[in-house]
Amino acid sequence: MKWGSDFKLNSSEECCRACKEMCEGDNGPCLCDSWVFCGNKQDCGSRFGECWLKKQKDALDPDWRDSGDKVIWTSGLVFGKGELLSLQHCAGCQFYRAESRGNSWDLQGNHIEHAPYGPPYALIQGTVDAYGTVFKDIPQEACPTIRRGSIAWVGSGPDFFISLANHHEWKKAYTVFGQVLPEDMEIVEKISQLPTIPDVWSNVKVAVLERPVPLRFIRMRKSP
Repeated sequence: MKWGSDFKLNSSEECCRACKEMCEGDNGPCLCDSWVFCGNKQDCGSRFGECWLKKQKDALDPDWRDSGDKVIWTSGLVFGKGELLSLQHCAGCQFYRAESRGNSWDLQGNHIEHAPYGPPYALIQGTVDAYGTVFKDIPQEACPTIRRGSIAWVGSGPDFFISLANHHEWKKAYTVFGQVLPEDMEIVEKISQLPTIPDVWSNVKVAVLERPVPLRFIRMRKSP
């Protein structure tokens, strides 16, 4: 859209605003959906102030070259309101952890006598922390114990999990806000079998998905 070598601004805010101005109103398409700015005078040198305005092939899965503390560029994404609504996509929402029932729970989610309670912990975990939004903490509530198919918040959100087993050992520690239909649990089971990487969170062994699974949402129509 615009070459940074020919388009220089004073701040990342100005660069972002320039990209937003290429959107056709609140509900129209955005000719620019991503921007990159070089804002450190010492590190950027002659490239200081360069503002590159771009159009991604898929703004929900943007191209990127590098990340980390040594990167001198600041970047961001821009969406038209109408675009996000039509996409039914929660940018940044994804499943990132997957652990099967292992040898501790049977197909119905019942715990096998004398078996350990994990790992693996028979769940898939994700987040609804969408890019560009501020998540409002969910009040914790007294709820039933976790059963196979339960959908519950981790703390006050935005992370959540879907259980593949009946976790009576967790008592009422999590706020349950939904339930997966029994006929759809096959999908959850398939996600739990995807390739993972071992990791340790607060001294707990977990399995993190090699490739997170993105989430899409559809608002269901209420029955008349």
